[in-house]
Amino acid sequence: MGMLKEFKEFAMKGNVIDLAVGVVIGAAFGAIVSAVVDHILMPIVGMITGGINFDSLAVKVGDAELKYGMAISAIVKFLAIAFFLFLVIKAVNSAKKKEVAAPAPTPEEIALLREIRDALKK
Repeated sequence: MGMLKEFKEFAMKGNVIDLAVGVVIGAAFGAIVSAVVDHILMPIVGMITGGINFDSLAVKVGDAELKYGMAISAIVKFLAIAFFLFLVIKAVNSAKKKEVAAPAPTPEEIALLREIRDALKK
């Protein structure tokens, strides 16, 4: 019974829950970026390059077919995900900085707090 209790404590720690949420959100974010890259970005790149479908680019070497176009698409997806993730993290960090930077109390507020403290002491 001790191992079950230990597992429950481990699974209910905040870090494990946060990690699980991060993985789920990351997978959903990856799916969104993949859809944008596959259905918006790559067709635009294909139009610019003369209608090339990158997923179909391949070289035949003997009996093997090297599909380097799929590698190009994967690199573009990776760069897009990394860039969008950078933007999200930058926005979150910016919001945290604004939240942490609470205004310091003014001299009037400090004087008022001192008067309240002194009155409570009496």
